[in-house]
Amino acid sequence: MFGRTGLLLDIALKHLAKRRRQTIVGVAGVGVGVGFFLAVSAMMIGSQNDFIETLIDAAPHIIISDEIRSPSAQPAVTSNPDGAIEVHGLKPRTEVRGLWGWQEIVRAANGVPGAIASPSLSGAITLRVGGREEAVGLIGIDPDIEKEISTLEDNLVAGNLDNLKTQQGGAIITQEIADRLGVGMGDVVGATSPRGGSRSLRVAGLFGRGRSPFGAGTSTAYVLLREAQSLTGQPFIINRIGIKLDDPYKAEGIATELEQRFGYKAQSWQERSADFLGLLLTRNIIMYSVISAILLVASFGIYALVSSSVFDKSRDIAILRSIGFSSSDLQRIFIAEGVILAAVGVLAGWALGLVLMHVLGSLEFPISGRTERIPLDRRPIHFLLAGAASLACAAVAAWLPARKAARVDPVDILRGAA
Repeated sequence: MFGRTGLLLDIALKHLAKRRRQTIVGVAGVGVGVGFFLAVSAMMIGSQNDFIETLIDAAPHIIISDEIRSPSAQPAVTSNPDGAIEVHGLKPRTEVRGLWGWQEIVRAANGVPGAIASPSLSGAITLRVGGREEAVGLIGIDPDIEKEISTLEDNLVAGNLDNLKTQQGGAIITQEIADRLGVGMGDVVGATSPRGGSRSLRVAGLFGRGRSPFGAGTSTAYVLLREAQSLTGQPFIINRIGIKLDDPYKAEGIATELEQRFGYKAQSWQERSADFLGLLLTRNIIMYSVISAILLVASFGIYALVSSSVFDKSRDIAILRSIGFSSSDLQRIFIAEGVILAAVGVLAGWALGLVLMHVLGSLEFPISGRTERIPLDRRPIHFLLAGAASLACAAVAAWLPARKAARVDPVDILRGAA
């Protein structure tokens, strides 16, 4: 059996060797297709992974806020669930917003293996210097915990989070706000909250232009949690808990469990970024459709080459049939030609892909005062995917004309040649 297979492969190789120019063109077509498949997929998936990592690391993986997704039913309705009841004329009761029993929520979150919970309070204040005013969002944090769950400190161009603890009334603001107010590091600004609280804050850190934390915007100020509670007149109150996980992809399940247990809205990073992730999925579908078309076009070259070989070798086919080769043997010969072409082309494409990745990875782009490079995904799975897709396309492209070779009638061919 092995000897017969070896004979069939030897015949296929001799066919390819005699058609050297067409063989080189076929190999080149597959190689270019595979090379660009690897380059494009490495660039697109690399940029996607970099974006998702930024998305994951820029904010807590789970955020619990003082919101309820569905309002609780009125007592009259719950007491008579099957009754025809209409409730009207209700007067809303003024309640203090915040997470009630937040200490228990934090303990429950910290009880999840690999999780760290950080309580915070957000509100609104007005910063005032001379005659200039800026309305900003205020976020009170615990610097020690915040450093472990977010990348706030990585985005600072001046100062650090510890300054919030060491400087009385310390605040971290964005460079844009500082420029509009005309202040810098160490300067004092007045702060007033809508609840009437007023005090002085000292600039203890600055976010660079375009480097404010993801989702925070340019009008945000960070202070100690107790400073925010005092300034907004909400002592012992928090309205947000951020949770970081060892495995970010478990965020959806854990968020659902915490929301069901405590009732407050718990959003995973996947839920907050659903629109972005949907766009990435659409982009991936388009990307793989385009680069798969490249491989499909390369397979047309193999189809043309094998079809031409079947046409030119019709007399040889008749002779092989007359000396005992079966129809399936002839099919295997021409399918082997296509697969051999694809295999050599895949190896050449892998080499071309590595070269293109090296070139793309060496390019540098100045962005916001920093030098950035194109993130590339060089995982072996892309090489295996490109190789498998090319070999599959080549086998199908070669099989189509190989069927014609198997149906050749040796009597008609030899009689016509005579």
